[in-house]
Amino acid sequence: MKTWAPKIIVAATDGSEGSVRASQVAANIARAWGSKLLLVTVVRPPEGWWGIGGAPPTATALTKALDDAQQEALDSTLGALDLEDVDYETVEELGDPAATIVGFCEQNNADLLVIGRRGAGLIERFILGSVADRLVHYAPCPVMVVPL
Repeated sequence: MKTWAPKIIVAATDGSEGSVRASQVAANIARAWGSKLLLVTVVRPPEGWWGIGGAPPTATALTKALDDAQQEALDSTLGALDLEDVDYETVEELGDPAATIVGFCEQNNADLLVIGRRGAGLIERFILGSVADRLVHYAPCPVMVVPL
């Protein structure tokens, strides 16, 4: 009987407490199995964040805002992780979080996706569905949902 041994583990983080906890679990699994850990953060470009009737931001301002959001998510996650003896990379993506993470897992032949269970507001969940819920349904690999 062949034993499952993950080679590539993807941990999705948005810097929230739940995603940081999931990243901690992913790092521990990667260390235990000698797996590669890919810490990915996805920022959704804002739609109309300048307000009704306002001018859209300049390309430079938008790029800086998105870069800052990604760096903040990664910094808060990396600051909470023990990555000693873990082969890891950080990845920054733009787009719809669920769709981008699914595509990232497909492109990188992920063996495991580790995510936090984070409750979206009722209206957001009703309209969009939670990112975690969509990942559980569409990821091309097993998904571990880590509670706080």
